[in-house]
Amino acid sequence: MKFYRSIATALGSGYFPVAPGTAGSIVGTVLLFFLNLALGFGNVGKVPVLLIDALAILFMIFLGFHSIKKVHQVWPHDDNRIVIDEVIGVWIASFALPVKWYYYLFALVFFRLFDIFKPFGIRTIDKMHSNWSVIFDDVLAGVYASITLWIGLFFYSLI
Repeated sequence: MKFYRSIATALGSGYFPVAPGTAGSIVGTVLLFFLNLALGFGNVGKVPVLLIDALAILFMIFLGFHSIKKVHQVWPHDDNRIVIDEVIGVWIASFALPVKWYYYLFALVFFRLFDIFKPFGIRTIDKMHSNWSVIFDDVLAGVYASITLWIGLFFYSLI
């Protein structure tokens, strides 16, 4: 159970006493940023980096689901300590962004806004109360944040 709690709490960040979801999102952002930064310094091409990131997201969705399922045996549904879903969501929001700290910061901010306010179907998924819904409301928040960022990048490039 210790392993599953470690995953569900994103290496313990879910135990942060104030805003554990934001703490988990920050941990996820930092992990992905430094992974991609290290891959860039290792001269790994863009396509392999995208593939590694995509595989990491998919792997974490399934590991996160399994961990959530296990901790739900002893914790309430979508307990505040469960933040692996925030890690997954912010990774999706950051997917394919240029490896610059401010892009990852924007991904974090937009993801948290969508995750907190839950517009456009996110709240509907959140209310389903299943192990999958714990993850997929954040997946959708990450998709919305990513779309918002890419629209912003497109219009910024026109200026």
